[in-house]
Amino acid sequence: MIVTVFGATGRVGKYIVRMALAKGYNVKAFGRNIESLIDADLNNDKLETIKGFVFDKTDVLKAVSGSDVIFSALGGGIDGSDKTRSLGIKNITEQMFKAGVKRILAVGGMGSLKDDEYEYRFNRPDYPAVFRAVSAEHFQAYQYLKASDLDWTFVCPPDIKDGEATEKYIISEEYKPVPYVNRIYAGDIADFMLKEAELNQYINKRVGICSL
Repeated sequence: MIVTVFGATGRVGKYIVRMALAKGYNVKAFGRNIESLIDADLNNDKLETIKGFVFDKTDVLKAVSGSDVIFSALGGGIDGSDKTRSLGIKNITEQMFKAGVKRILAVGGMGSLKDDEYEYRFNRPDYPAVFRAVSAEHFQAYQYLKASDLDWTFVCPPDIKDGEATEKYIISEEYKPVPYVNRIYAGDIADFMLKEAELNQYINKRVGICSL
């Protein structure tokens, strides 16, 4: 399998890259500061690093062309001024359409999940105010995915901790998982995304995820 990873040097992206290589995938790792990804453990012939800007149409088209699956683990600030998550996804989906690539899995946020009373979790009165702006960014990214003609899965984690995969996590389609713990290891998000890329059980779905 050939995969492209956007946000390849970020908290979740670096685990997607490492774990995809461990599975024997051909990995195209995309980022602005991609040099930091290269070390003795990752320097092999199945890894292609692509230095580029996620808002650049040519860079992104080159990165997605010929891939089977796209992973987006884009990050950025939380004050709402950084549009990397939303406009990055917009450009990725547009270039995927041009390249004829259909499958994308993207990291979002817990606020984009369904809420029976308030429609979305970030609309709840008790939702932390400090995360409302970044949740709106995640939600806009979700809207771009939903409006596309792609086979997408939007993974919605709570507080992400840097750590290897434990495989001790639970998932829930469209809603917050129950029982709910407000944390998840980055490696476990990568573990779920890579498994979902093979199983395709949550096409055009949001997925809540948290640690057990």
